[in-house]
Amino acid sequence: MVMTKVPLKQGRSLMDWIRLTKSGKDLTGLKGRLIEVTEEELKKHNTKDDCWICIRGFVYNVTPYMEYHPGGEDELMRAAGSDGTDLFDQVHRWVNYESMLKECLVGRMAVKPALPKDYHEEKKVLNGMLPKSQVADTLAKEGCSSPSYDWFQTDSSVTIVIYTKQKDINLDSVIVDHQDDSFRAEILIKDYSYIIHVELSHEIEEDFSVRVVENVGKIEIVLKKKENASWKRLGHPLENHNSLIPRKDTGLYYRKCRLISKEGVTHDTKLFCLMLPPSTHLQVPVGQHVYLKLTITGTEIVKPYTPVSDSLLSEFKEPVLLNNKYIYFLIKIYPAGLFTPELDQLQIGDFVSVSNPEGSFKISQFQELEDLFLLAAGTGFTPMVKILNYALTNIPSLRKVKLMFFNKTEDDIIWRSQLEKLAFKDKRFDVEFVLSAPTSEWNGKWGHISPALLSEFLKRSSDKSKVLICICGPTPFTEQGIRLLRDRNFSKEEIHSFTA
Repeated sequence: MVMTKVPLKQGRSLMDWIRLTKSGKDLTGLKGRLIEVTEEELKKHNTKDDCWICIRGFVYNVTPYMEYHPGGEDELMRAAGSDGTDLFDQVHRWVNYESMLKECLVGRMAVKPALPKDYHEEKKVLNGMLPKSQVADTLAKEGCSSPSYDWFQTDSSVTIVIYTKQKDINLDSVIVDHQDDSFRAEILIKDYSYIIHVELSHEIEEDFSVRVVENVGKIEIVLKKKENASWKRLGHPLENHNSLIPRKDTGLYYRKCRLISKEGVTHDTKLFCLMLPPSTHLQVPVGQHVYLKLTITGTEIVKPYTPVSDSLLSEFKEPVLLNNKYIYFLIKIYPAGLFTPELDQLQIGDFVSVSNPEGSFKISQFQELEDLFLLAAGTGFTPMVKILNYALTNIPSLRKVKLMFFNKTEDDIIWRSQLEKLAFKDKRFDVEFVLSAPTSEWNGKWGHISPALLSEFLKRSSDKSKVLICICGPTPFTEQGIRLLRDRNFSKEEIHSFTA
């Protein structure tokens, strides 16, 4: 589901909203009091002039925010007077609403009356975790069984072993962070996260190693002890330890990454390189995005970006060993924006918070693929970078990869020379540039996404070839593109859209 942006009135930007929240104006109508809200009370506040919404047990008066909401009033009204958590998670789970709406907090939802005495303890939901039996039932239907873990030690190391009982686990499925005393490992299993989260009983060195035995789904995380003492236990359990949770309920987990370099790519796009902390293991899977978080004038602002490779051409690649420590982003700087100018102001050595990966793209969509068609507009090119790299390197069945890249002018084309070199080097790959505002010297294609452009572009290598079409760009481009593809009888399974 994609939030469609609506034009905001003058003076209703995100920066204007931040100024209003800092003005001292009473935005809740309760003069600073926090109240306990019953379901009956929440239901009463369901109009544009009086709109309360509950998100994760907290109730906000979003009436003053209506005119500032990029998705428009109608989007907010869908949750008026009710629990909007699910809706919020579908559309903008990444938004830091606690920070954005803290001045609108009315209070907590009242806790429901206690359950009858014969209600069994083990059926309670702990830390947002489904009761074990429910999880087991859901996973059993999906062909999974519940993971478990164990640990053992030598004089110098501690090894945590996680048994996922899955065959398709790889290093992309494992995220490990050691921050202060907190050790957190998250294993991505289908639509669930299995979490190990403890405050370690002794100190460890910054670096650790992660190994996956893929055919049995076993993960080994080896920690180096700072002292050769014997550990009596691994540590104190922290939130969600040893639990299996639907991924949509885990919340976003961030770590601070250091800015290593930034270089101009076009007149308004830059390639940023961030380095993960030594105490983090994180590999963003192909086709997935992360969220970058900055604090701007005291408010945490979060934006989604898709990591790219440092280059399209393998001769520029760094040694494989180093590659996993760096994350690259191609980011367009909007001078009148709030987030990107702040990002651009960062000095080398400054920090940006980076979240765990998210996204619905699955590598299995490449299985036995013969034709891959990519439609990108502007920075909608970013998901295509890793997809191109991965497909051309790892899919033996692939016969043809075509990219149609839409931009305003020639100056806007990201990595044009690299794309042309790649097309020259790999005969399976072909790129076509389409401009909407070309100069008179332009000899190539021009216009917007249309049936005429697509009919020529979408030629299969054979009548029955297995096809995947990936599309990404501004919302109107993507929506129009999907309509045109469906008109040409491509199935839902053959089309994957990314949100730009």
